[in-house]
Amino acid sequence: MTNELITPHGAVPLPAFFPDATHGALRATGFEDAEDAGLYGCVMNTYHLYNRPGSRLIKSLGGLHKFSGWNRVILTDSGGFQLYSLIHENAAYGEIRDNEIIFRPDQGKEKLTFTPEKCVQAQFQYGSDIMMALDVCTAPDDGDEAQRRAVDLTVKWAARCRAEFDRLTRSMKGAKPLLFGIVQGGADRQLRMACGKALREIGFDGYGFGGWPLDADGRLWVETLQYAAEAMDPDLPRYAMGIGRPEEIVKCVDMGYTLFDCVIPTREARHQRLYCFNKGMATPKGVREENGRFYTFFYALDDRHVRDASPVDESCDCVLCRRYSRAYLHHLFKIGDSQAYRLATAHNLRFYSRLMELLRHE
Repeated sequence: MTNELITPHGAVPLPAFFPDATHGALRATGFEDAEDAGLYGCVMNTYHLYNRPGSRLIKSLGGLHKFSGWNRVILTDSGGFQLYSLIHENAAYGEIRDNEIIFRPDQGKEKLTFTPEKCVQAQFQYGSDIMMALDVCTAPDDGDEAQRRAVDLTVKWAARCRAEFDRLTRSMKGAKPLLFGIVQGGADRQLRMACGKALREIGFDGYGFGGWPLDADGRLWVETLQYAAEAMDPDLPRYAMGIGRPEEIVKCVDMGYTLFDCVIPTREARHQRLYCFNKGMATPKGVREENGRFYTFFYALDDRHVRDASPVDESCDCVLCRRYSRAYLHHLFKIGDSQAYRLATAHNLRFYSRLMELLRHE
């Protein structure tokens, strides 16, 4: 298993967590807080940026790094999951054809044609460090035929992405970006293994888990994640896309996954929920505590914090815990001051960075 990911914008020690900056921005905070938290990269979305502000505009402004001011690693998701989700919810949004995705943003006559080649081209315009191949996703309740079709198209589209990537990097000088393939197959182990085998024959720099990682009850789909991990090259990064609860990350590290992303830390911060290590648990052994008992939630608007002069987490070195009290954060949320969201988000990002540091130093 590799313990480092080398990219054009630096090395990433593994395992690592990348927060989601879907539209090129970290919600409620700035990239400087992600840097201060000790995070090495973030995830942006190819489709959403393709739609607004547009790949040509981003390229004209020097790429995503210059456009956003984030000078560390950028991984761009293909956007296939988002397009599939919208189409699955309402067929009026478009259809997934054998060679392309037809998407109608306003459910009307205007349409966007998204192909594997366009997906890769857009990511080159962004200047991404890690690019994801366009895949075909499925829902957990899709039947065998839908799952087989998704695997078949995912492999075919992966080959097209690989060919376009190779064409665009052929004359490139200096460090080249990385290209990851995505393993589909639903809950069928044989399909997952077949998809992984075909992708490994095409050849990628890493592999991601494709599909829904949670079951109908919102629990981690452990067996399915294990099937996908087994289908990936153990000597390359294995990316558990969309996995974000702390205890889920720990479980997935045990399966061999080394890269994670999710909206959870930033979203929870905006809902006044801050992650805190339980006393004595901020250790490599402590985070192995069964069922996530190594952390708890701090609810910023709880009235018991009105007169509490202590920091949110005494073991934390983020800007919130270094400088401000629980009482002050409670006050900021009560008056609706934007600083509350920024400080809470900075704290949660640091919690996730600390968790990854502990998992790297077992």
